[in-house]
Amino acid sequence: MSSKLSSSKTQYVLSPLTLSIACLLSPYALADNSIEHIEVQGQHINSHANLGNADQLLSELGVDFSAAGGVSSLPILNGMMGDRVKVLVDGADITAACGNQMNPPLSYISANQITSYQVVAGVSPVSAGGDNIAGVISVNSIAPQYNDSDSLSWHSGYVSAQYRSINNAQAVGVGARIASDTFSLSYQGAYEDADSYEDGNGDLVLDTLYRAQNHALTAALRDEKQQLVVKLTHQKIPFQGFPNQYMDMTDNTSYGLISQYKRTIESGEFQAQINYNDVKHEMGFFTAEKTGMMPMNTDAQDMSYQLNWRLELDKDTTLLLGQEYFGYRIDDWWPAIEGSMMMGPNDYVNINDGERDRYTAFAELQKQLDKKWWVSAGARIEYVHTDAGEVQPYSDMTMDGGMDDMSGMDSMGDMSGMGDMSSMMMDDPNQDAAMAFNAMDRERSDTLVDASLLVRYQITNEDELEFGLARKNRAPNLYERYSWGVSTMSTSMIGWFGDGNGYIGNPDLEAETAHTLSSSYTKSAKDDTWQISANVWYTQVNDYIDGTVVGNTNRTEMAITQRNTLQFTNLDATLYGGKIEAAVRISDSKSAGTWDLTAAITSTHGERDDSNEPLYQIMPLHSKIALAQQMGNWQSSLSWEWVDSKTRIDPRRLENQTDSYSLLNLQTKGTWDKLTVKLAVTNLLDEYYQQPLGGVSIAQFNVDQSQGFTQLAGQGRSINLGISYSF
Repeated sequence: MSSKLSSSKTQYVLSPLTLSIACLLSPYALADNSIEHIEVQGQHINSHANLGNADQLLSELGVDFSAAGGVSSLPILNGMMGDRVKVLVDGADITAACGNQMNPPLSYISANQITSYQVVAGVSPVSAGGDNIAGVISVNSIAPQYNDSDSLSWHSGYVSAQYRSINNAQAVGVGARIASDTFSLSYQGAYEDADSYEDGNGDLVLDTLYRAQNHALTAALRDEKQQLVVKLTHQKIPFQGFPNQYMDMTDNTSYGLISQYKRTIESGEFQAQINYNDVKHEMGFFTAEKTGMMPMNTDAQDMSYQLNWRLELDKDTTLLLGQEYFGYRIDDWWPAIEGSMMMGPNDYVNINDGERDRYTAFAELQKQLDKKWWVSAGARIEYVHTDAGEVQPYSDMTMDGGMDDMSGMDSMGDMSGMGDMSSMMMDDPNQDAAMAFNAMDRERSDTLVDASLLVRYQITNEDELEFGLARKNRAPNLYERYSWGVSTMSTSMIGWFGDGNGYIGNPDLEAETAHTLSSSYTKSAKDDTWQISANVWYTQVNDYIDGTVVGNTNRTEMAITQRNTLQFTNLDATLYGGKIEAAVRISDSKSAGTWDLTAAITSTHGERDDSNEPLYQIMPLHSKIALAQQMGNWQSSLSWEWVDSKTRIDPRRLENQTDSYSLLNLQTKGTWDKLTVKLAVTNLLDEYYQQPLGGVSIAQFNVDQSQGFTQLAGQGRSINLGISYSF
């Protein structure tokens, strides 16, 4: 499936066959994922039958995920994760306010709230978003609907529920809307509660339980030429286990505001938007499955505005202009524990008055040159400014190394979940590190220049060729620059990689610069009974932010329990890959319904240029095949997913190898007027497997260190039930 940019709107142009079976490439999707992600001529299709996070929806568009908490997985595009992927929720840029990125943007929206979504990997146009090198994921929930009458009355509503047996997960979603012909007011909410899941051997995968709720209230007012939308959001996550992190989430409370104004002008459209999100985030321990004692707090705010113009210069030419500002503020501190020898007497100040501001402008021209050729070319410039205040360690020691208490131990101390170290150091390494950090000039700035070129050539009505070339940049985030602690405990608290290692920031990091070349070819049958597409891409990254080993730790005498301490550093890296997809209609009859077969195979490669060693968390070769039937009110599918063994691993991160595996999945859905009922069995054969992108199970390591840091296991067989009723 390939995305195509029209002269006025972003849309996916797919054959009817591909549309009808697109959802089947996602074997875990219990919800109805058939065409809800398609945005055609600006119309949005509701997807209230979906519950849970957005991972299932996005995976069908080629997004991989690095395992984290139950609602906080980190998306991966073209082998790159974290902040290298720009995720926009209703156009708002929300920053992960945590040293482990436990609250990434996608965790702030539930699947039932999503009305459209789009993934542009690699060569994304500059109008899609900046400050990224891997691509852009855009998830939208704002889609006001109105009544025909001028009086305010009921419009629509729904209630949905879902259950998954593997972790006793129970989810509910509700929505309601009242409207007139000029005013619309809607509410959408979701709640989910899940225990820790079991793997294919029937063993509990520790610390994978969670609870989350999301709420959104949206009001819209329009006339013939303009529309104003105001959306208020609230999220509450009282707990979420992170099996591949040393800490868990013990609270995440956020409030958000989005105000969006659109106006039709003589030559096109103008849009203005302001965004605000405030989050209070706490880390600690809440379950007997991973115990310890250490609070960590984060307060952060995202503030931004966007001004965008779409100007129709003529019937074949569109000019897109934009000016934007994105501001981010964060305080990250670890409260002292009274009576602790290691975590006191001071609060540990990790980031104090952290600031990251982006000032940006872009211009993009889209033109239909003739019946066969279409081109889009654009440039974006960004000025990124970062700064942070002075910090302090737990310890209260004099300059000559004396100390008022024994908090300077380089250990995990009261955090029993991180190991038991009995040796004490008479000097706290964080004391000198804090003094050096406070003495330096911490203000930094980066000027980023992005450029994109996309060309489409319509060879025939059934053949199409696309070509893309882009230069993209990403400035370091605040944790990459300003994480100053050097002790084992301090460094272990930094890192969103799930590898069990520790990380130290580097104020002198340069911005990443990626040059990407991509090409795709699509061939369809004249009668739309089959389609095949192929895509290849190549990315060269200068100043790729990776890690250099500067030390190591070991809590036992066994080599398998060693972890490394790495400092963020710049290097050059190369990534490339390809994907082949095919869809064919096997049969179409009144007696047996329609039968469709889809298949896809994807390969990704990434390595450091200086040593040719693999980059971290590159997905091995994998494929998906699905057979689907639709007959009457029922849609059913049997899908098979195969993942090759992972043998190319990052030696600096001590990444684990994983064996190949295959999963069989079965699902069926019945729809009658306003009622939808679904049944799915995932991992039908209950196969045990380890997730190639899962990181290590720190929770299991705390229970049994004799096995070292084993790879996080995937879910065993699960019976999933869902029901949705609209009214």
